[in-house]
Amino acid sequence: MGELRALVTGASSGIGEAFARALSARGARLALVARRADRLARLCAELGGEDKALPLPLDLARPDAADALASALDARRIGVSLLVNNAGVGLSGRVLEQPPEKIRAMLDLDVRALVELTRRFAPPMVARGQGALINVVSRAAFQPVPFLAVYAASKAFVLSFTESLATELAGTGVVVQALCPGNVPTEFQQVAGTGETRFNRTAATSASEVVAASLRGLDRRTLIVIPDLKNRLEVGAQRFVPRSLVRHLAGELFRISSDRARKDNP
Repeated sequence: MGELRALVTGASSGIGEAFARALSARGARLALVARRADRLARLCAELGGEDKALPLPLDLARPDAADALASALDARRIGVSLLVNNAGVGLSGRVLEQPPEKIRAMLDLDVRALVELTRRFAPPMVARGQGALINVVSRAAFQPVPFLAVYAASKAFVLSFTESLATELAGTGVVVQALCPGNVPTEFQQVAGTGETRFNRTAATSASEVVAASLRGLDRRTLIVIPDLKNRLEVGAQRFVPRSLVRHLAGELFRISSDRARKDNP
């Protein structure tokens, strides 16, 4: 294998773009993955061109995405020293009213692709005796979230998967992190349809602040990173509150205005 790079998925905007910029500022050479080739190309050019930031346009929801990405990197003799599994999508609303194809695509990206990319790129890190893996999770992983049910469940899967992986990789030299941000103003809200919810009006943390917290945690080998003190306190407090209340409050945060009107005027 020729050179090692940090591989960031979902890199064309939001937290993924912030990771690309922060890692580049640290001197890392990058391989950046996203569906939108034009935005990805512009970002890579801004970060110094392909020698420093290689654009790899790819839809990770494709069944063959992990194989295709590994082949593209192998052809360039590029190995992965840090994998940031950031690509993801959400979908708000009632589960029984959501299009099955959108649920399937969300699970393909948020769960299947993340596991397959981990399975592809973590073994060479173990063989080298060093490397790092950051899975971008969510505060939603810590409780059920009505009206964001499948997304929250997918993030609960990723949190559990990441914690288990950390124990399996203990002593190998590979550092594992679950990054669990709260409200981060990005295009995610527009795509997920959470713009009309009360959650959109809660205290927010910028993508750059989230990434800074993640990289500090990585330096300290912290497994679960929850950016922002308020988020950490609220997650901790959930242990002392009835789960039914936690579920109710989460549902009220993500109940869209039209559904709230239906509830108030049955």
